[in-house]
Amino acid sequence: MAKALESIQDKVTGHFGLGANAQGIDTPHKAVHDGDTFAVRALGNFGLRFLGIDTPEISFRLPGKTAFTSIDNADWERFLSDPFAQEYGALVIDPALRAHVAPKMGAGCAANHAALARQAQAFLEQQVTQDIAAQQLSNESFRLFLRFAADVVDRYGRLLAYVNRDQREAQGRPPTYNERMLQAGLALPYFIWPNVNPFRQQGSLPAAVLKPGTAADVAQHESALRDARRWVAQARNDKLGVFAADGGLRLQPFELRYLAQRRRPNRWVIDLSSTGNLLHHPQRYFEIAQVEDRLYFSDDHVEMIVAAGWVKQGV
Repeated sequence: MAKALESIQDKVTGHFGLGANAQGIDTPHKAVHDGDTFAVRALGNFGLRFLGIDTPEISFRLPGKTAFTSIDNADWERFLSDPFAQEYGALVIDPALRAHVAPKMGAGCAANHAALARQAQAFLEQQVTQDIAAQQLSNESFRLFLRFAADVVDRYGRLLAYVNRDQREAQGRPPTYNERMLQAGLALPYFIWPNVNPFRQQGSLPAAVLKPGTAADVAQHESALRDARRWVAQARNDKLGVFAADGGLRLQPFELRYLAQRRRPNRWVIDLSSTGNLLHHPQRYFEIAQVEDRLYFSDDHVEMIVAAGWVKQGV
């Protein structure tokens, strides 16, 4: 089935029909509410991307290609053996960043990524299957609960949310799927401001701006962020999944993506373990050693962050 929202020529495009009711499809008279509003129904599925985490890619576009190719394909093994080869097109990045990612490349990099992607996929499938059984529902009657943040849709037309089985009763409600993936060590954290607590709870973007010198204190005292960071640290300590002593993830998912897209990283970063005021350059994210200590900011928000007193790092 086609997607109700999709990216066409880098533009999010929607496919909808007139709204529906218990008797069938609305007439224009029924669907139209006023001069700028009417009810619609989606013509297709929605892609759904979990907020706050990033898992290894099952497939992605190779440089110069439009179709998605499985990461276990031989072409990916060839590319990730030397992603800076001239045949893949120019990728001009900071020498320090290149020195950081280069040791991760080489034989087996693609196979490593693909294996951990399959583990994450299988675990999430298992969690959903178990939730359906636990609620004694069918595939058709099973429902998901989505909690949105500041960004509801990404540039690919995917919904962005924290996701769980739909369960009204608090007792016995499991953690969100986002959280379960972190706890299992099968996802890396990907905290993007303002889509994580406590920032997404604020009434406006200016109110959500982090004050310089307070990052460590906020990260320690806000329960959702503190728990997520603790789960990642525990998974690393226990050598689970992407942190396994033998076969842990070599190349982070967003690193694979920017290498394949032939673009520089473009999100600025604050260190959640720091009491300073440094806004790390997008190409120096790796200077924040632990992945759970990275809070990312898009270019659209940087001016607001700097106005609050954060100092941009030069490269």
